[in-house]
Amino acid sequence: MVFNPFRRDPRSDERLEDGRPRLPPGQRLTDGWPVLHYGGIPRIDLATWEFRVFGLVEEELTLNWDEFMALPQAQMQNDIHCVTTWSKFDNDWQGVRFRDIVARVKPLPEAKHVVFHSYGGYTTNVPLDEMLSDDDMLAHTHNGEPLSIEHGWPLRGVIPHLYFWKSAKWVRGMEFVAQDRPGFWEMYGYHMHGDPWTEERYG
Repeated sequence: MVFNPFRRDPRSDERLEDGRPRLPPGQRLTDGWPVLHYGGIPRIDLATWEFRVFGLVEEELTLNWDEFMALPQAQMQNDIHCVTTWSKFDNDWQGVRFRDIVARVKPLPEAKHVVFHSYGGYTTNVPLDEMLSDDDMLAHTHNGEPLSIEHGWPLRGVIPHLYFWKSAKWVRGMEFVAQDRPGFWEMYGYHMHGDPWTEERYG
């Protein structure tokens, strides 16, 4: 059989349980994992690494790496979709689900959004009620290996139903806020929400 590099991947025609196409419009499948980020890669030392949850919560939380890894661990598999039009199917992740962190800090009733803060200064915003499914987590492992530093080691968000810029790399904190607030790319014209199936790429 002659190899055809332009053969259409049959997975492109699959459907999700809710009837949506598995591959969102305007996307193309890749077996690789492109490295995309703004600015340099931050230098992080696990000995001084810190994860903080703050803002409109009853109990603020600050953890070192060992304390974070002592939280309940979960595994999941999902697809990811970048606003630059690539998608990668069947990613296996390990980490801590957002809902377990939310249950621990107890958001106040007025808390409606979360702003992720990353080492290096990056931020992005996500509605709180869209972070509570089985698929949404802070991940430290991808496909059985610790995240590479280019992909957000030691910890990145994974919110697979939104474009992947919402899944912040090098996460160091989550801030609970009442009003939606643009993060880094949102201030430069990216969409405040970022749904791949409705192509919410730019504001």
